[in-house]
Amino acid sequence: MTQQIIIATAATFGMLSVIFGAFGAHALKKNLSEDQLHSFEVGVKYQMYHAIVLLVLGLNPGFITTAIYWCFTIGIILFSFSIYGLVLSDAKGKKLRFLGPITPIGGLLLVTGWLLILSTALQ
Repeated sequence: MTQQIIIATAATFGMLSVIFGAFGAHALKKNLSEDQLHSFEVGVKYQMYHAIVLLVLGLNPGFITTAIYWCFTIGIILFSFSIYGLVLSDAKGKKLRFLGPITPIGGLLLVTGWLLILSTALQ
């Protein structure tokens, strides 16, 4: 994985989290329940947290592995984007229930990415 790809991925996820956060805070606030808005915000926060980690790792190319990159990248997509889909579809009255089991898979990938960072640090 090249340093440019890692940084570009981090920047894309970071940018999207700001856009989605603003969208949630302004456009969706009127249409979502408190619980739905909270869930949406959790997706945004986790996306930003992991975008920042990818950026830091991308700036330290000797430390990041391909496995860490893919765990975080796929983890963000499965975790955060499934939450966005669940919340938005629920707000429309047609909850996409098939997304429910995808969220924990994304979370497991994020945890695995952190475990790989720990493993790399201890080597």
